Amino acid sequence: MSIHIIIDGYNLIRQSRFFSPLDSQDMQLGRETLIDTLAAYKRIKGHKITIVFDGARAPLFSASRDQIKGIKIKFSRSGESADTVIKRMAAREKEKALIVSSDLDVINFASSRGCATITSLRFEEKIAMAAHMDTKKIHRGNEGGRTSTTKKKGPSRRLSKKKRKSMAKIQKL
Repeated sequence: MSIHIIIDGYNLIRQSRFFSPLDSQDMQLGRETLIDTLAAYKRIKGHKITIVFDGARAPLFSASRDQIKGIKIKFSRSGESADTVIKRMAAREKEKALIVSSDLDVINFASSRGCATITSLRFEEKIAMAAHMDTKKIHRGNEGGRTSTTKKKGPSRRLSKKKRKSMAKIQKL
């Protein structure tokens, strides 16, 4: 099952220790660096990625170019926030989507629609880890030589099906 990662662009940039200083210098530089980083991540993982930005700060080219380096870029319309666009996409995509935002309103809405969610900082860590593992050519798999069995060990404290599906999506990052 393919994951569609929907990112609250300015939320990720402003929460990030890496992107935030670049955004302070020049907003366009922050956006471009984020897109470059996500393009590298997409080459490693292959997930479908959409970044949603507030349209009030949209560059002039935003209407004509909606895909850069394989990353789909969306700017909200005039009078509309990026949060509204993300909520609309979450309602449409449902369990196929993973929403990246630290905005509790967006997270709660997306969760209620069946989407998996992850905070901006945690997603940034996942991107950095994927890049590090790719440079070291480390692949997840059978870590430590352990094999999984179906034998039960201890009392059952199983997460709900919804939470297990959400965790599985996050593990794919």
